[in-house]
Amino acid sequence: MKKKAIAIFMAFMVMAALVLTGCTSSEEGSGNNTGFSDKKVVKFMHLWPAGSAKQHNQIVNDIAAQFEKENPDVKVQLEILSNEQYKEKLKVLSASNELPDVGMTWAAGFLEPYVKGSMFAPLDDMLGEGLGDQFIAGTTEAYAIDGNTYGLPLELNIAPVFYNKKIFEKYNLEAPKTYDEFKTVVKTLTDNGVTPIALGNKDRWTGSMWYMYLAGRIGGPETLTNAINRTGSFEDPALVQAAEEIQNLVGMNAFVKGFNGLSNDEAKGPFMNEQAAMYLMGSWELPNYTTNEDVPQEFRDSVGFFKFPTVEGGKGDINSFVGGPGVGLFVAEDSDVKEEAKKFAAFFVEKWGARAVTEAGVIPATKVDTASINLPQMYIDVLDELSAASNITLYADVQMSAGVAQEHLNMIQSLFGGQTSPEEFAKAHEEALAKEE
Repeated sequence: MKKKAIAIFMAFMVMAALVLTGCTSSEEGSGNNTGFSDKKVVKFMHLWPAGSAKQHNQIVNDIAAQFEKENPDVKVQLEILSNEQYKEKLKVLSASNELPDVGMTWAAGFLEPYVKGSMFAPLDDMLGEGLGDQFIAGTTEAYAIDGNTYGLPLELNIAPVFYNKKIFEKYNLEAPKTYDEFKTVVKTLTDNGVTPIALGNKDRWTGSMWYMYLAGRIGGPETLTNAINRTGSFEDPALVQAAEEIQNLVGMNAFVKGFNGLSNDEAKGPFMNEQAAMYLMGSWELPNYTTNEDVPQEFRDSVGFFKFPTVEGGKGDINSFVGGPGVGLFVAEDSDVKEEAKKFAAFFVEKWGARAVTEAGVIPATKVDTASINLPQMYIDVLDELSAASNITLYADVQMSAGVAQEHLNMIQSLFGGQTSPEEFAKAHEEALAKEE
């Protein structure tokens, strides 16, 4: 009870800070609090402002308007915040039991405290009505806790290694299939004064993906997940070896200079400017390499991707990816308009898929008939890789509870920066996980 009281107190402190700093400002999309007193109001809070996510924002507005047209007794009231503001406000609203009727959540560890607090409604009844058949296999499971599903995924991403084909051709390099070949590529590039890899590890989750791939290729796809769910250990030799390989890459000058102090947005500049040859990132970057007309066509034509290479003697499969669902929709358990909220959430999922991929460059978690829509070849290639994937390992920090995730991300930055040894890296994770048991 003491911990709960402290958590509620801290949440209200956050609320006060948000009010004082103006972080609770929002964009009203489909409606406001006046003029529809005779209608049921479904409050929908999302994280795609018009300024930074123009296409996403427009699709949301269009779907809300279409839903209102088909359901004239319902008004959809939109509140829009940026990513970090959204997460903070969600904490505040949950503490005061004032969650929006429909909102956005992430899977696994992020979802867990809201489910344990009985704040999100189980949605299995919706999936059983045929909606479940629209999702790509395995996506809704990431939003399941104790056999119940609490979120409807909207996005699905994998993280390939994007590379500049012109740079590779200049130095007679080919996309590597083995880790030894990959290290040869890195050495050839550094020997010729070319930055091999763009990495902005100030954000830390970027470096985590490199560690995750090495862990999976060395120990097999379940090793890292088992360490997190406590059927295994972070002191597993494969996970320690993965940490060693990270520091070996740093020692080879594989990453852009100053990588630990650069944000992801800052670090991808060298790749976009053709000063770095490779960039490991989620498939949400696909528009920059295909349809974004603000990016020079010559650069877009020069970008390809390859799967993270296999490690000799390792247990990993080259068709295993780091990735998983992005945001999904939740329905508040205590919503006064729960049935209407569920109806809107299902409607949103059904309308989102095809528009998201063609207009916003999003690979949706629902099935898309690629034969019926016009897509750039790279999208088709990524969708084909998704179909053929032997495994998708959910991002480590998403799998973890909030406290363990912070320790993981801090240790990732220390590992890349050489402030901790691989053994200390593993021990710190074990200690953080033990506190949660």
